[in-house]
Amino acid sequence: MNFKDKIALVTGASRGIGRAIAETFAAGGAKLIITATSNAIETVAKEIGSQFGVEVISFYGDISDENVVKSLFKTIAEKFGRLDICVNNAGITKDGLSMRMSADDFDAVINVNLRSVFLVSKEAALMMMKEKYGKIVNMSSIVGVRGNAGQANYAASKAGIIGITKSMAVELAKRNITINAIAPGFIDTDMTKAISDKAKEEFMKLIPMERAGSAQDIANAVAFFASDMSKYITGQTLVVDGGLLLK
Repeated sequence: MNFKDKIALVTGASRGIGRAIAETFAAGGAKLIITATSNAIETVAKEIGSQFGVEVISFYGDISDENVVKSLFKTIAEKFGRLDICVNNAGITKDGLSMRMSADDFDAVINVNLRSVFLVSKEAALMMMKEKYGKIVNMSSIVGVRGNAGQANYAASKAGIIGITKSMAVELAKRNITINAIAPGFIDTDMTKAISDKAKEEFMKLIPMERAGSAQDIANAVAFFASDMSKYITGQTLVVDGGLLLK
């Protein structure tokens, strides 16, 4: 897909889905700003830039902090002067039954997964409004659609992302800015590697396609929403789950 000369921001891009998204944009010719809370982000930026021959800037910081987000967008303004695509991918889990979950674990997930989406999307929208063009893509989850035992904090954060997506879509539509969400199912990433093989085998039986998705499957969906192929689509959540929610 062609993203030549587009300026794209991808949060949580040091590995897994985030890195796959960044590489997909780079392959299409986009210039990138990628963020993470891991020092590895600098190395990832160099690797992607070298592999695809595009400019990639790394940014280290906690984007649930408003001051950090303002610093991020100051960097974007100074380096590129505009932003065409914003992908809110950063996220964490701190699972546990609600009765045993600490308030700190609840707040941590809400802050990283949901608060950051609000802060980043707000700044992205302000920058995009000046150009009267923009694409924002938020990473939700099927857990945000249907809930899941042991993930009350994660489910709340991902359901909240769908709510933000719908609300901002209405606010930004007249500005030629679209905002949509992706709801991945069981995807083969570092986050799911901790699950035992036996548990994975049982889980695969619940998926009509009988396999896990890949990070590239999600990156492809993001690329669609980030392209002009989706220019008349906004406020929607695309489920990418191999049919899991159908059962």
